Amino acid sequence: MRLTSYTDFGLRALLYLATLPEGELSSVAKVSALYGVSRNHMVKVVNQLVKLGYLQSQRGKNGGIRMACSPATINIGQVIRALEGNLDGIDCGSPACQIVSACLLKRALKEAMDAFLAVMDGYTLQDLLANRDELQRVFGELIPILGYESDIAGE
Repeated sequence: MRLTSYTDFGLRALLYLATLPEGELSSVAKVSALYGVSRNHMVKVVNQLVKLGYLQSQRGKNGGIRMACSPATINIGQVIRALEGNLDGIDCGSPACQIVSACLLKRALKEAMDAFLAVMDGYTLQDLLANRDELQRVFGELIPILGYESDIAGE
């Protein structure tokens, strides 16, 4: 199972923002730089996370982005379902497959995808922050290198 970069970046953005003190703002530019991702691509991802209610955005000079809810309430399986465009595993129509009427591959891939999502349903964002101190240390070391001030408390 391979997630799209869109979903990957969405999960990474959530991980970073969830390490910040509650209510603290960061920026799309900082998140983009942290992961070496195009700012334009991250803007699309963040906008979707805002629409889904996982993040809040604040416009203006002192604006930014932050978590909209507790990491304990964010189910990773649900985030993946919301961000992934195609969870079928295979597209039998592009190009048109000649064996579709007899093929069992699509069913097997659906079963595998369901199993993958069932495992991910067992995790919240809070679970992925079990090593929060280590994540904060890594982020705290990277951000100055990228030319930003740290958002992490105590850094």
